[in-house]
Amino acid sequence: MKTKVLMAGALLAASYSVSSFAESNNSQYLSDWWHQSVNVVGSYHTRFGPQLNNDLYLEYEAFAHKDWFDFYGYVDVPKFFGTGNHNDKGIWDDGSPLFMEIEPRFSIDKLTGTDLSFGPFKEWYFANNYIYDMGDNAAGRQNTWYMGLGTDIDTHTKMALSLNVYAKYQWENYGAPNENSWDGYRFKVKYFLPLTQLWGGNLSYVGFTNFDWGSDLNDKAGPSRSSNSIASSHILSLGYDHWHYSLVARYFHNGGQWTDGTELNFGNGPFEVKSTGWGYYLVVGYSF
Repeated sequence: MKTKVLMAGALLAASYSVSSFAESNNSQYLSDWWHQSVNVVGSYHTRFGPQLNNDLYLEYEAFAHKDWFDFYGYVDVPKFFGTGNHNDKGIWDDGSPLFMEIEPRFSIDKLTGTDLSFGPFKEWYFANNYIYDMGDNAAGRQNTWYMGLGTDIDTHTKMALSLNVYAKYQWENYGAPNENSWDGYRFKVKYFLPLTQLWGGNLSYVGFTNFDWGSDLNDKAGPSRSSNSIASSHILSLGYDHWHYSLVARYFHNGGQWTDGTELNFGNGPFEVKSTGWGYYLVVGYSF
């Protein structure tokens, strides 16, 4: 699996902190509900593939919450600036010209006119997480749909918390043997905590963690592939009316469902899979 799969961590942070929580004048933007920005993202030692990856790329992202519709999404142009390590491929060098991820949720409460809240659970959603990597051939393409149930949690603090649990349908997956099948589950938790005013902006802690389990990939592909994985992002985000800046540390466990420590050879000699450990991101973006 390529290393583009969960770049959204840093970008989700920027979306939450700027679009949802920053105090700003909506007349400054093209829309008062469809919040959007363009970002430059630098990544270091991401672990969604069997080898460590670095990249510098361009991204469009959007965030919205209106009535029954809740949305986060982004479109990346990998290696747009031509900078990355030897494992990195993108739009200019026979890699993927486009990578996208969207997370639409539809309020069951509002669509049915029913108050389903109880205890700490404020609202319920039909939740989706769709990932598409265009690739330049079948071996470089991914097409994945997670679908399930989501909710927002009342924490009785300044922390915003949402939970989603999904079943996964896997279409294309870079040629892996679990293609065109139901293959596992994901539990996603998102969190946001405003911290303080800093240098005239709003400093926030934002993050999300994906727990993936129950896949048949290990049984079908062998010990180099894992049936579970974790990606946990921890972000400090500084947001202004238009500009936002984020520093991100992301922990991977069997990133991309590659089993850490196994040995592979793609024709250029053997190497050890390094899919468990930390990766880092720096994000600079402009909201409009």
